[in-house]
Amino acid sequence: MIKDKRCPLVVKPNKSESIYQSFTAPEAGWEYLNFEARLLKKGEQWSHNTGNRELLIVLMGGNFSVQSQLGEWETVNGRKDVFSGLPHGLYLPPNTSFTLTAESELLDIACSWVVSDQNFPASFITPDDVEKMGIEYRGGDNASRQINRLLPPGSACHKLVCVEVYTPSGNWSSFPAHKHDERKVDAETGKIIEAKLEEIYFYKIDKPQGFALQKVYTDDRSLDEIAEAHNNDVVLIPKGYHPVIAGHGYNAYYLNFLAGSDQSLASYDDPDHKWIYGTWKGMDPRIPMVTKEMNDN
Repeated sequence: MIKDKRCPLVVKPNKSESIYQSFTAPEAGWEYLNFEARLLKKGEQWSHNTGNRELLIVLMGGNFSVQSQLGEWETVNGRKDVFSGLPHGLYLPPNTSFTLTAESELLDIACSWVVSDQNFPASFITPDDVEKMGIEYRGGDNASRQINRLLPPGSACHKLVCVEVYTPSGNWSSFPAHKHDERKVDAETGKIIEAKLEEIYFYKIDKPQGFALQKVYTDDRSLDEIAEAHNNDVVLIPKGYHPVIAGHGYNAYYLNFLAGSDQSLASYDDPDHKWIYGTWKGMDPRIPMVTKEMNDN
């Protein structure tokens, strides 16, 4: 785990290793989320057993096949990279042995896992599934962005939540700012109005010199950091509000993994900025940034 000396929340990639991002929950300083990103050349394999953890693998680029005691799956129209189509994903429950094989010249995958004592069925997520779950175009004007769901709230899993977000050059994202660091339940309805969640932002930028900025802060400013995120960086969100802006000229992508008190995305808006809702005039014409049709080309 390589920390950026400028900001303790930024985890830098190890550019010399095939496993170019890797950290456990204790290394991150929290309870639930573990993370790994790896590159495999065609024919290379990754064999693993999930043990006491549920695991989600997300295809960043390329194609793979998987053999396990729960089934066999293969991507046939995997996106070339995250800016070239919708994702595939594979959810595996605890105690699953599998072998993943790279079927493209270069395979890029990311995965997160959490300890779980529950057994849900394995699930292979395709671009068709992502489209059926509903691609969301959120915000407006220069806060327009695209959200693709892989394991949204209500999915057949224990704790993991996963979405990916596309933010056009110069746009704001995760804004107006929100947080999810306290569990709050409506006394009358019993509905969760804020979950207590850890969150990972795994960044891809469409040009190698590009970057995004992410501010992470609490109401009392006991946490108040500005993270400069480059390609393959991870920003850790242990608590607080966490808005993002894509650098001008650079489209930004981030993969969000979350886990905590509930399989939920219930959050609380920063009251200083909540007034911005409803002021937008329209959606940025650059949205959508990726579609299922791109996978087939």
